[in-house]
Amino acid sequence: MQREELIQQVKEIYADYLHSERQNHFHRTTEGITTEAYYGTLQNAVISEISKGTFDTCRSGQEIVNKVTVDKSLLSEWNGRMS
Repeated sequence: MQREELIQQVKEIYADYLHSERQNHFHRTTEGITTEAYYGTLQNAVISEISKGTFDTCRSGQEIVNKVTVDKSLLSEWNGRMS
């Protein structure tokens, strides 16, 4: 799958997650960050890895999101923050 298509799918998935979290009044109080900041940072890290080719074997944005949900160490820019 083309990287740009994967990036678009990932953006749509994280936008859906953000909308859902807002509906549930989710707030990451333990880290003191907003839902928007959390998903924005996560999305940017995932997009960076897609651009680097980290997920070239993945067939969909959902597959990438699922992998990252289980293992944030796949994201070189994450470095344990906001885990």
